[in-house]
Amino acid sequence: MTTPKIQLIDVHKSFGPKTVLDGITADIAPAESFVIIGGSGTGKSVTLKCILGLMRPERGSIKVDGEEVVGMRARDRERMLEKFGMLFQGSALFDSLQVWENVAFGLIQGRRMDRRMARDKAMEKLSQVGLGPDVGDLWPAELSGGMQKRVALARAIATEPEIIFFDEPTTGLDPIMADVINNLIVKCVKELGATAVSITHDMHSARKISDRMAMLYRGKLIWVGPTAEVDRADNAYVDQFIHGRAEGPIQMEIRR
Repeated sequence: MTTPKIQLIDVHKSFGPKTVLDGITADIAPAESFVIIGGSGTGKSVTLKCILGLMRPERGSIKVDGEEVVGMRARDRERMLEKFGMLFQGSALFDSLQVWENVAFGLIQGRRMDRRMARDKAMEKLSQVGLGPDVGDLWPAELSGGMQKRVALARAIATEPEIIFFDEPTTGLDPIMADVINNLIVKCVKELGATAVSITHDMHSARKISDRMAMLYRGKLIWVGPTAEVDRADNAYVDQFIHGRAEGPIQMEIRR
């Protein structure tokens, strides 16, 4: 039996009296693209932060390649972080660094790669996301939102990670550019043979980039299954969410 690339077992996380994760359990296979869908404030980002080790759950187990990461020592965590790549929601590029330096940041700071070699690698990764070498010498402020997102994707794959996390990868993009980013995510993840874990409320994106989908609602994964089966989920919460209906069991709180 193949060891899951990532395994969450009965993960609980609260902030004061508010329970955010209430017993999350999921196995993510090697080279699988797993997408967590759900509304704002349902715990998607907290789930990612717990896997990354940025937050510690009060209860439960999180394993990467069979190795427990909850409570891991700092030295071991640094080794584990080398397996990870991350595409942040707002791209999170460093304004004070040129584009190529942004892409090569993990290579130079994390891997201690020679700057000339790191620049060559950065240009190679920019090419993979459809950007020419001239872009490498620009500053983030000179780029459109879509180009910034592509640069952020190039940075996420620059260290050729085993696992890539995507935090709302299409937020703030027009529908055409969002589809370009979705296609690039699928292409880059496949070329690396990486495992991908994404969180999004964009159903078009979720369908396009995922092999399996899970819906998070009130701290629980209320449905997990192959993406091809999400329309036949036979779950009123999932049905309401994927079709974007105001009427249904999920009620938005509106102050009057």
